[in-house]
Amino acid sequence: MSLIGVLAILLILPLFLPEYYIAIGIEIFVMALFALSFNLLFGYTGLLSFGHAAFFGTGAYACALTLKHISSSVFLGLLGGIILSSIVALIIGFFCVRFTRMYFVMLTVAFGELVYNIGHKWVSLTGGDDGLVGIPISPLRFLFLPPFNLVKLSNYYYFTFVCVGVSIFIIWRIVNSHFGYVLRAIHENSERVKFVGLEVRRHQLLSFTISGLFAGLAGALLTVFEGMVSPASLYFTVSAEPILMSILGGTRFFFGPIVGAALFIIIKDAIQTLTEFWMVWMGAILVMIVIFLPGGVVGFLHSRFLISFSKSRIR
Repeated sequence: MSLIGVLAILLILPLFLPEYYIAIGIEIFVMALFALSFNLLFGYTGLLSFGHAAFFGTGAYACALTLKHISSSVFLGLLGGIILSSIVALIIGFFCVRFTRMYFVMLTVAFGELVYNIGHKWVSLTGGDDGLVGIPISPLRFLFLPPFNLVKLSNYYYFTFVCVGVSIFIIWRIVNSHFGYVLRAIHENSERVKFVGLEVRRHQLLSFTISGLFAGLAGALLTVFEGMVSPASLYFTVSAEPILMSILGGTRFFFGPIVGAALFIIIKDAIQTLTEFWMVWMGAILVMIVIFLPGGVVGFLHSRFLISFSKSRIR
């Protein structure tokens, strides 16, 4: 199925699906962007972050605070989330990229916990355990067109579809640019990149910041969808989700994290209807995928396609 066919199906789905499945679709869009932002750092730059929830939650809180205290415009809320998450990613990345491998991982964990505790303890700003609720969302207005009410689920589905679609296109252009090829070279052998005169840390820091920017946008989109935000969006387990999604779909393929996010949300939803211990079953599924499909689902399909193609050429 071509990309255009997939986009066409996604556009007409809200016309036939009940609201519950429309909400699942919105969640898939948001988490796909979150996973893709993480894989820009991991799959392309070779940096494993266990603190990505810091940017996701920062974007969520910045969006909520902007909507509550500055303006109920969704565009300003998303802009607030993007700006603050980018700044936080730049600051954290400045310290993290100075280290490699396990030290880098541990620093991302430490900074993630630091941001979580700030969100949890700064009650006057973040609401503490209660979070921020009752976030106002004004309808979108375009020239002489009637107001576009985002409270309506199908409308927000299309709004998220456009925001995530544009973001995916931008990330695709980034990874296929000269900068993206430098990131891939750093992933393969950073020492050789240094020898040709390129600043490895500068590229890593920029990749870290861009990754945090799109993670913050994903968090902001989820805040508008749910109408609230809590410290749970900053918690350590949220950082594990884009890692699992990327592994599930395949970290070596651009669309791998997107497919992994869709599978993760669908499997999670299906298991939760059967048992409250969904994480145990999800862990078992992921272990099986790592063992038998080390390239992820997209990697497996890609290899099967190449095998069948090569056989057809031999015949």
